[in-house]
Amino acid sequence: MFKRIGVIGAGAMGRGIAQLFASSGQQVLLFDTRAEAIDDALAFNRNLLQRAQAKGKMTEAELEATVARMQPAAKLTDLADCDLVIEAIVELLEVKQKLFADLEAIVSTDCVLATNTSSLSVTRIASTAKHPERVAGFHFFNPVPLMKIVEVVRGERTDERHIQSLVALAEQAGHFPAITPDTPGFLVNHAGRAFGTEALRMLSEGVASVQQIDRILRDGPGFRMGPFELFDLTGLDVSHAVMESVYEQFYHDPRYTPSFIAAQRVAAGLLGRKTGQGFYRYEDGQKIEPSEPQPETVLITRPFWLETDDDALRNQVADVLTKAGATLETGSKPSDDAICLVTPLGDDCSTALTQLGLPAERTLALDSFANWEKRRTLMRQPAASADVVAQARQALSADGVPVEVINDSPGFVIQRLIASVVNLGCEIVQKGITTPQTLDRAIQLALGYPKGPLAFGEHYGAANILAVLNNLQTNYGEPRYRPSPWLRRRVQLELPLTTPDFQE
Repeated sequence: MFKRIGVIGAGAMGRGIAQLFASSGQQVLLFDTRAEAIDDALAFNRNLLQRAQAKGKMTEAELEATVARMQPAAKLTDLADCDLVIEAIVELLEVKQKLFADLEAIVSTDCVLATNTSSLSVTRIASTAKHPERVAGFHFFNPVPLMKIVEVVRGERTDERHIQSLVALAEQAGHFPAITPDTPGFLVNHAGRAFGTEALRMLSEGVASVQQIDRILRDGPGFRMGPFELFDLTGLDVSHAVMESVYEQFYHDPRYTPSFIAAQRVAAGLLGRKTGQGFYRYEDGQKIEPSEPQPETVLITRPFWLETDDDALRNQVADVLTKAGATLETGSKPSDDAICLVTPLGDDCSTALTQLGLPAERTLALDSFANWEKRRTLMRQPAASADVVAQARQALSADGVPVEVINDSPGFVIQRLIASVVNLGCEIVQKGITTPQTLDRAIQLALGYPKGPLAFGEHYGAANILAVLNNLQTNYGEPRYRPSPWLRRRVQLELPLTTPDFQE
């Protein structure tokens, strides 16, 4: 186990790494080219620890011992006796390579050199080192002490014993070590590409507004933040740079295509909380939440007809229509006056009503993936009359649950985004980047998803996810939505998505 750790870079990541390992019993030396940055970082860490002590989470003796284990390094050569050095400096390849070259002239040949890079290739960083086998990725998330996960990245020439040593160190510090090969975005930034990029794609097509997409994804799948709230929190400049980096590194695979919307907003300086305006406005760091529009009250004069094989959904619709004073027809075909509700998977309303031979002026689509108790989604299409939309919206919200009305779109909002998340997760395990269990746990810890990608697939039904993707691919005619072989095979064989390729 490492006993003396050097941390280079006293910014948010460096100071967090220093606090983490000092708290777990290691001696830590913190170096930065700016001496005042080191002083500020150590003072910041002491303040955080004092808050913890005031809350009874540690004794005064433990506080002082932890602080004593964090010491400043006045110059790089002060790290000569370290058996692990972690760099957390600027994300520039040449700068990191130069730093490691300087370190190799200082530290012993047994010292492990780790990079906290989030987007650069560990193999490329190590390529100019005399001993590339001792270079590994050790990617933490901010704030380091609270985000209980670290990616342990294996470069092409990294010695396996160093990977295992870093895994043991992470576990001792209370962090989950997600081992990953040196692929673009590693594990977390790779798996996270579907969430924001697909939301931006929907926004660019006019499917729904920023606020609608965020509300639907909070109240449906249960994300703590919608994608646009998350962009504003992390900074759109940071998120867009990662999107572009992953897209370039995967040689323009359509799954990772960035959005022109993000590029334009970055150019305009609309970066989020840190600039006071992003997809939302902020005052004193607090989001100005636009009020949710309330539809006008209308008279419900039409019966309803529902196309679905889901008895539970049929009963839910019938119950709320009863509260609205409306009726749900039970015939195999709608009456001449009925508002028709269809429940497509991955298709838009126009396609679904055409296939079923339903009247366009009074047909709408209802999202079967929605959380019925929190928020419902209706999809209109260009031929639907305004009166039909208004009556359906009012009737389906008769029990007080809000109803979002979005424009015609293959896959609604939830189906499309969740299918993209699941599909990308399946591709990651298909490529052997990680195991199904590590994928789901890492994504929940690092990104705060209520479920991991594969667990989402099981929750909504892997066969349903595959149907959504197949129909998205048919509607758009592009490989962005091509289903992963991992997903397709497990649906065909009726196996859980966590089933490995080979049963030992």
